[in-house]
Amino acid sequence: MTWLRRGLKAAALGLACLVGVIVVLALVSARPADPALYPPKPDQPSTLVHVVSHGWHSGIALSREALKAAAARQSLGKLAAVLDRFGAFPVLEIGWGDERFYQETPTAADVNVRSALRALFQPGNTAVLHVVGLERSAPQVFRRADIVGVRLSEAGLDRLARYFDAAIAPDAEGRPREIGQGLYGPSLFYAATGTFSVLQVCNHWVGRGLAEAGLPYAWLPAIHPKGGYVLGVLQNPLKRWAAMAGW
Repeated sequence: MTWLRRGLKAAALGLACLVGVIVVLALVSARPADPALYPPKPDQPSTLVHVVSHGWHSGIALSREALKAAAARQSLGKLAAVLDRFGAFPVLEIGWGDERFYQETPTAADVNVRSALRALFQPGNTAVLHVVGLERSAPQVFRRADIVGVRLSEAGLDRLARYFDAAIAPDAEGRPREIGQGLYGPSLFYAATGTFSVLQVCNHWVGRGLAEAGLPYAWLPAIHPKGGYVLGVLQNPLKRWAAMAGW
């Protein structure tokens, strides 16, 4: 039937156009790795960090002492204060997200459609940092999470530390502002800079932090709630190339 064939052709053309737009956006938003920072040179010091995806929240876990040294090298007062607050723990996990959605959604099972839509599409959503003290490494603590380890150069770690420090919204005296108990374990929420929306979700924040440390980054794939880009781009060079190509 002529009308059916025309409809199928129109649908195929529309789908092709949509795919083309997605590929173009992925390529335009892609940022390659900085070879001066990543990967670290074999004869230079490096720090292992873990990218952790909990399903609907993601974060970066790393040695508190290594991060403290990076903060001291650069006189990052806000970050240093947070690190001192968690002085009893060898490892910290740091994440960023919408204040209300973060507090209401500790796991994927707790997702509320209305809350999710508000967080994604309402402008000006207040952001928070979620900081968790860990007794052991992230893979040992978060056994059900998707985790990828990556080594950062000292210069890359310094840049990540500056990124963390800039994300802390200070109080009137310039100190980090605690705003409540975190989601799990010994954790706290801190007032954060930036606003949360579909254009800036937690995966974007994690991805940009890693990009500051020298890793590749692509904005569009990072929208996916389970952090497919953030984890997949670190798995191996093939996935890294595919992510940069938008696939």
